[in-house]
Amino acid sequence: MSQASPTEVVSKLLANTLSPAVINELVAPDATYISLNYGNTDLTKILPYAGTHAKAGPQAIIDTFATVNKIWTNEAFEIQALFGTGENVAVFGRFTYRSNTLGKACESPFSIWCKVDAEGKVTGGNKKYNVFKEKGEFEV
Repeated sequence: MSQASPTEVVSKLLANTLSPAVINELVAPDATYISLNYGNTDLTKILPYAGTHAKAGPQAIIDTFATVNKIWTNEAFEIQALFGTGENVAVFGRFTYRSNTLGKACESPFSIWCKVDAEGKVTGGNKKYNVFKEKGEFEV
C-alpha cells in the first residue's frame, strides 16, 4: 500500500480535528503550529490558542481544537480548495461558528498552509481565520 500524499494527509487531519489519535498519527512530534498570528499577547488573552506554538507537536493542535470547541460551536466547515506541490499544502474555505457565550454566529473565510514531510507527517502549519462582525470588530 502506498503512502498518502501530502494533500491526503492534510485532508485527513482536517476531517479529524477532534481525534487525538489521528492528530498524533499525522503530526510530527516537533511540528510548529501557528494559529491566527505569530504572537499577539492581547489576542491571546481572549483566544489562548492564538500565536506560535514552536515545536509543540500534536498537542498544540489537540489543545487548540479542544479550546475552540469550548468557545465556539462549529455549525459549518467547508473546504473550497485544497491543493499542494511538494511538501506544501494550501487549504481555503469557509466556516460558520457560533459563540457559546454570546449565542451569535459568524461566517468567515479561512486559509491554512501546512508542510508535510517525506514520512507523511505534518511538520508545520499556519492557520488564518477572519472572525469579524459586520463592523470589523472581533467577537467571541
